[in-house]
Amino acid sequence: MSEPVRNPSLFQCCAAATSSLAGVLRPRPIDQRFLRSLTDAGLPTPERTVRVRALAQVPRSVPTAAVVEGVFTPKRIDSSLTSFVVEHPEAAFVVDPSYCVDAEHRAIAQLPSLLRPAVRPPADTIPTVTALRAETDLPALDFALPTHAHWDHVCGLLDLPGLPVHLHSVEREWVTGKPVAPVGGVRDALLDRPVVEYDLDGPPVLTFARSRDLFGDGSVVLVDLAGHTPGSVGVLAHTARGWVLLAGDAAWHALQIEKVRQKAGFPGLFVDDDRELTFKTLHRLHLAQRVIRVVPTHDHAAAQHLVTARREAAEPLA
Repeated sequence: MSEPVRNPSLFQCCAAATSSLAGVLRPRPIDQRFLRSLTDAGLPTPERTVRVRALAQVPRSVPTAAVVEGVFTPKRIDSSLTSFVVEHPEAAFVVDPSYCVDAEHRAIAQLPSLLRPAVRPPADTIPTVTALRAETDLPALDFALPTHAHWDHVCGLLDLPGLPVHLHSVEREWVTGKPVAPVGGVRDALLDRPVVEYDLDGPPVLTFARSRDLFGDGSVVLVDLAGHTPGSVGVLAHTARGWVLLAGDAAWHALQIEKVRQKAGFPGLFVDDDRELTFKTLHRLHLAQRVIRVVPTHDHAAAQHLVTARREAAEPLA
């Protein structure tokens, strides 16, 4: 049975409309004081390398100003529901299993009606399970690791029964701890499967305050990207071509990180759990991008870079 839906109030709808209009005319400026306060704790010292591949997905053209507040050039950018596979010598796992078969009825129907048109992907969007099967050289998956628990980052699990999920303890409490799921959160995908909780109990990495070394060898490190949801994380991976950060929805597109622009008020006010903290996380990503490649889950062009990179780096893992 589907979970009950939490619908936005009339006040929230009015606030989103007002915020969107204000953001068009006067987008929120960079917080220079906060930016100067950030320190770089440096990168881990990795003992191994991993492979990161972006699974096949179709793009969806969207107005730039709907993603990057107050930005109109280019007029449109490509978004997508990309999933990623990380191959470590000890395990292979899928990051953000995004889309399921028949998502319209199994996931999107659980969202508030106001949001459905804004988030509905193209009809030919590729389910994660289909994209996985197309990767003929892919090792068997050991687990899934969503960056957060919104529907478009976990509903692909519905087609992967029994696959264990590694989930930040803060995120699990956020999505399951109340009688009604938060806006955008879908619980069905987490039912009837092992869920391995973890905490970000490691030291600062780059500009991020907390971390977790997933394999204890510095090759895959989870970092704190809270704001979009309380337990949002990024997956920092050391590849043969350098460091890559899978940033989930801390930003929807690289332009947000480059310009430090928050999401437009609609749908941003509905999908960002804490807009203030989300904006601060953008500042952290803005500084970090100088030394690592940041890949937002919904940035189709950024994901395509990983497709090219993996073709050029086929050496054995070490």
